[in-house]
Amino acid sequence: MSAPTTHPSERTTPLRSSTGERIAAGLVAIITLAVLTTAAWLTPNPDGHATHTQLGMNKCTWVVWFDKPCPTCGMTTSFSHAGEGSWTTATLTQPMGALLALLTTMIFWGATHQALTGSRIGSVAQTAMRPKLVITMLALAAAAWVYKINTWS
Repeated sequence: MSAPTTHPSERTTPLRSSTGERIAAGLVAIITLAVLTTAAWLTPNPDGHATHTQLGMNKCTWVVWFDKPCPTCGMTTSFSHAGEGSWTTATLTQPMGALLALLTTMIFWGATHQALTGSRIGSVAQTAMRPKLVITMLALAAAAWVYKINTWS
């Protein structure tokens, strides 16, 4: 017995991205490439934090006031290490930063693919954004902050 087939006119999801979706994917690709390129351009601070000051930003107020790392402390430095291809150093600097750098790279390639080919990869990625994944990412961010506090010098 063969499986019933669906006539192309009965499909609810188009096979290709719309022009608007492709443009949006292209914008996402440009933005993520800008983030990754900026990170690669920066020189990672050997202290494991404060690399963002090379962008003209102020020193982290949390560090100034409490002499402890903030929840995002070391993220820019971690991205910068990743931009140099030093993934081990990126992970040791700020584990969540290394994970986010990897995810940003994956998003860049997926968005580029969707923009150029009309693939629906963006729709597939959006379905992965479930509460369980968000909670897991928040737990990983908290664990990375605890790690950063324990390795703070």
